[in-house]
Amino acid sequence: MDTLALEATGSKKAVNGAVAVPPLVPVQAPVKRKPAKKAKKAVVFFEVEILDAKTKDKLCFLDKVEPNATIGEIKSMFHKSHPQWYPARQSIRLDPKGKSLKDEDVLQHLPVGTTATFYFRDLGAQISWVTVFLTEYTGPLVIYLMFYFRVPFIYAPKYDFTTSKHWVVHLACMCHSFHYVKRLLETLFVHRFSHGTMPLRNIFKNCTYYWGFAAWMAYYINHPLYTPPIYGEQQIRLALIVFLFCQIGNFSIHVALRNLRPPGSKTRKIPYPTKNPFTWIFLLVSCPNYTYELGSWLGFTLMTQCLPVAFFTLVGFIQMTVWAKGKHRSYLKEFRDYPPLRSPILPFVL
Repeated sequence: MDTLALEATGSKKAVNGAVAVPPLVPVQAPVKRKPAKKAKKAVVFFEVEILDAKTKDKLCFLDKVEPNATIGEIKSMFHKSHPQWYPARQSIRLDPKGKSLKDEDVLQHLPVGTTATFYFRDLGAQISWVTVFLTEYTGPLVIYLMFYFRVPFIYAPKYDFTTSKHWVVHLACMCHSFHYVKRLLETLFVHRFSHGTMPLRNIFKNCTYYWGFAAWMAYYINHPLYTPPIYGEQQIRLALIVFLFCQIGNFSIHVALRNLRPPGSKTRKIPYPTKNPFTWIFLLVSCPNYTYELGSWLGFTLMTQCLPVAFFTLVGFIQMTVWAKGKHRSYLKEFRDYPPLRSPILPFVL
């Protein structure tokens, strides 16, 4: 009986040998879930308090300063509340007697809490390095030429606008003028300064030094009673070779140093010799620009055999040695892989 029932059911499903297919049920695709949004990190703002380094009086309070703000930006904020102290005039420090912070220092990287206290010191009126250099180098150029052409009121009236009979005097004038024209052109087209300004008072000190020595040297070299070097033409020619060699070397070093620093940056790198042979002295000296500068003035001293020139060379050497030692220490402190064989200004000596 059951068998007959199944056959009857099967006969209903099959018609002319075809099997009836049950209707398809649509299958839903899995729903893609959107990833959960990451929670934004809360920005912790800083409070910056600026005190006077001498009196400890509060000068400014800056609220909600972003953690990635630089000291340069903080100086700009401080300038808005105190217009008389523009950024170049400000020295911002962590300690009243400490060193000035760099403009590129970032607030959150300094050893301060979210409430930071800085100390302000006024650097005084500032002037650009370019202006200072142009002023202090133009002076010696003009002053020396005044003595060379023997303008009135320098020597006796009978010597007004006369020329020296010694060819070394004319050569010395060309060398001196070449040196300062070179310096002026380097200031305009070669040098890249890490600091844009210096205190205004420095221009008076620098000009007194350069202008005063230029007048002292020029007075004796161009004097009507000047006597040529004791060894004559051979001494002069040797001195000229030394002078020109060192002038080219000095220019080569300045170009090499320029190429180390991209325009508009304060990047510092270790200077190394280039394909220019005049830069190979970097193997032994940290500041070869001063080495070549010293050589130039030694050559000029030998050429003129003039005591004021020798004294100017000595004073310049002392000052350049101070600068060279400072830069050498800075290199050693900043770069662990700094070449140990180098000396500040004179190979193996100083």
